[in-house]
Amino acid sequence: MNKNNYALIMAGGIGSRFWPVSRTTYPKQFLDVLGTGKSLIQNTFERFKKIVPVENIYILTNENYFDLVKEQLPELIDNQIIGEPIMRNTAPCIAYGCYKIKQLNPDAQIVVAPSDHLILETENFVNIINTALDASKAHNCLITLGIKPSRPDTGYGYIQYSEASIEDNLHKVKTFTEKPSLEIAQTFLASGDFLWNSGIFIWSVSAIIDAFDKHLSEMSEIFRSGKNHYNSASEKDFIQSAFQRCTNISIDYGIMEKAENVYVMPSEFGWSDLGTWASVYELAEKDYVGNAVINQEGVMMYNSSNCMVNVPKDKLVILQDLHDFIVVESNNTLMICPRDKEQHVKQVVADVKQKFGNKYI
Repeated sequence: MNKNNYALIMAGGIGSRFWPVSRTTYPKQFLDVLGTGKSLIQNTFERFKKIVPVENIYILTNENYFDLVKEQLPELIDNQIIGEPIMRNTAPCIAYGCYKIKQLNPDAQIVVAPSDHLILETENFVNIINTALDASKAHNCLITLGIKPSRPDTGYGYIQYSEASIEDNLHKVKTFTEKPSLEIAQTFLASGDFLWNSGIFIWSVSAIIDAFDKHLSEMSEIFRSGKNHYNSASEKDFIQSAFQRCTNISIDYGIMEKAENVYVMPSEFGWSDLGTWASVYELAEKDYVGNAVINQEGVMMYNSSNCMVNVPKDKLVILQDLHDFIVVESNNTLMICPRDKEQHVKQVVADVKQKFGNKYI
């Protein structure tokens, strides 16, 4: 296992599309969404232990989740948990993590990945990440993993790639597209040169910092000025000030869409971003009429089909004549909505917050 390889696992989101189970105080990445016995972040951590040394795994999270990370990942020491004082999207937190790692090891190769994705084929995933780490070092480029699409999904971003390649499976990126309409997604799928954007990135620490210098120079200057604070007692105070001065921008928009040395590696390893209840339904075990019940003990269903049900284990729930619905209960909140309307959950959360404040959020 290469001592120069590092992992940055992003775990700062609040998972609002998984409300009401995912709450601000206990978001999705810390939950056992599929009933596997481990939370999403625990499964992600276990995967990366097969790729990089445990001491080289860092968690990027909100400082409010520091104790949750320590509780769920006891193998980590405090310095491996990187707390963001405020939410500023992905570019600032990735810059922070990369500058912190550079101070420890200027020869570092880094993989950045979300904490809340599902990977079914771990061996393929490990092999692809190792290949990408070697390629990013050899070619001094920024690599993202693209997932070969199986359907015209409107919930994912898309990456278009060209035939130009520097290795058999490493193609120059032509365009990034945010979540498209169904018609455009169908066009993408038919063209054959579009992939789903996995949100997994691989690069050398020198290549990504060069990209920050060129494309987000003000942000780069902010984190470069912390050189004498990283991995020391004064780091937290410096970061409190630094994040206040950072713009709210994603790594995709700030760097990946602008840099010239961006390549994509088409990949297949049983990936899902578990972004919505519908994605959980697709992956969950179902009965003979298509019902997916996460906690089986207390749910009785009569003439009901194709429903997604997630309720507390001590709750008795009877459903009759219900078809194609999501039924979710947690934290004194019950949500029932049609499966084809679950993209509206984020708006529901916003409406609840406006009416009741943070009581149910």
